[in-house]
Amino acid sequence: MARILPALAGVLFATCLALPAQADWYLDNESSRLSFISTKAGNLSEVHRFLTLHGTIDEQGAARLRVEMDSVSTGIPVRDERLRDLLFATEQYPDARIMAQIDLAPITGLAPGAQLEIRLPIQVEIRGRKHGYMTELLATRLDDRRFQVVTLAPLVLHAEHFGLQKGIEALREVARLDSISLSVPVGAVMIFTTR
Repeated sequence: MARILPALAGVLFATCLALPAQADWYLDNESSRLSFISTKAGNLSEVHRFLTLHGTIDEQGAARLRVEMDSVSTGIPVRDERLRDLLFATEQYPDARIMAQIDLAPITGLAPGAQLEIRLPIQVEIRGRKHGYMTELLATRLDDRRFQVVTLAPLVLHAEHFGLQKGIEALREVARLDSISLSVPVGAVMIFTTR
């Protein structure tokens, strides 16, 4: 009996350590950030963000991120309203989606504080149109229940991939600008946790 208890404790401890690798992972919205840069009038760039994100990675590594487009935040309420109405058409298309397939084992196998660079194909869906991109990411294991993924290089989205040209032109006209760039760099800091 004296030998069985330490062995049982060892098995339980190993099971607890392995548990996060076998569990679903959930995006921590409060600690995560999805931002984008708009450029107008040739050379004036500003950073904006989306405030509400939802995401999961299941046991098979299927990653799904949902962005509530109504949560766009530029710091100017009238501009937020124009983006929602003229560009994103949030009443018809309330969400944007990002999908990927991730090999979780190299990430969950990291020691706390260790990092791993990843090149990952993703699919982005905005206003019902999908387009594939290749991303450069850095994964960091924070502790046994959390890891972080950040973009090493901005992901540049192109308006024509999602049929956004007319919306951008409408924004340009209402704001009386000479131009608004059709290319939009996007950056992300995402923290996933297991429950």
